[in-house]
Amino acid sequence: METGVATRPIADFEAYRERLTQFVFRSGLTMKPIFDRARERPMRVVFADGEEARILRAVEVLLDERLARPILIGRPEVVRARIERLGLHFCAERDVELCNPESDPRYNDYVAHYLECMGRRGVTPEAAREIVRTRTTVIGAIMVARGEGDALIAGPTGRFQGHLRHIHEVLGLRPDAHDSSSVHLVILERGALFLADTYVSIDPPAEAIAEITLMATEIVRRFGIEPKVALVSHSNFGSLETPSAAKMRKALQLIRERAPELEVDGEMHADAALSAAIRARILPDSVLSGEANLLIFPNLDAANIAFNLVKEVTNAVSVGPILVGPAKPAHVLTPSVTARGIVNLSALAALDAQVAMG
Repeated sequence: METGVATRPIADFEAYRERLTQFVFRSGLTMKPIFDRARERPMRVVFADGEEARILRAVEVLLDERLARPILIGRPEVVRARIERLGLHFCAERDVELCNPESDPRYNDYVAHYLECMGRRGVTPEAAREIVRTRTTVIGAIMVARGEGDALIAGPTGRFQGHLRHIHEVLGLRPDAHDSSSVHLVILERGALFLADTYVSIDPPAEAIAEITLMATEIVRRFGIEPKVALVSHSNFGSLETPSAAKMRKALQLIRERAPELEVDGEMHADAALSAAIRARILPDSVLSGEANLLIFPNLDAANIAFNLVKEVTNAVSVGPILVGPAKPAHVLTPSVTARGIVNLSALAALDAQVAMG
């Protein structure tokens, strides 16, 4: 009978299923070092949107896997009702800490803390009281700043830049960072590939590209992977004299001055970054060996478009955006994130907190 749907021969299907199984296995291997280390010392992870269904599903996994000690910001009655409606088996009062934004006894202390951060930046006491009552990312950031939580997960509702602004206002930046940046991990059949900066820096100068690169290599190493860095461009090792290409060449010079041991080269096309054979034809003496596993882009357009294309046209698993730069561990979820994505980023946030605490 004709069905209008092409059928796959059994042999081909078995081969396909084996490739898919191996891909899922490799995805698990990529996250395994993060999960194993998170379990060693579960940290307190604050979820700013503690009433959201995907957050609650992720929290159940975090508890079952002993990856973190969740703190949920949300109205207790709403959290309890949604746990029941979703059929989850953890108990809000017993298994997680709750912070009720409408009646937490620390409210006045939180307002005072926020005013200390923002009092000379145009925020009045009245405005501070309203913000601390209604902006859960601010509440979560204050909790982490005061040592009442170890890491913050903001979102997935709301605008990324709005959450990031609140994180900067309350937590500030680490001493060696001039701004935050973001890294995305995509786990492909060929292996792990990191992309930066996919969400923050619109058109960073060479100095910022160098900083983004060095902070991104920290993330790559956290996964137990030695970074191989390619600065990607529309130009291939000087083939074009454009401002963007010149910026990437200058960034390469700055990176090599600051991290001479790092395996990094550029500027180059993306295919050259992922193919040693292509590089050998273009620049045989490139210091980059094999396939690059960290791609650094010249601007936000290039990085974000590349990430979303890769995510949609492959069966990649993505982790991120992984935020680097804030003085204390904090990440911002995107609206499209899944519960599994929240689990992955939460485990990484817990590991960030372990590293920060020593």
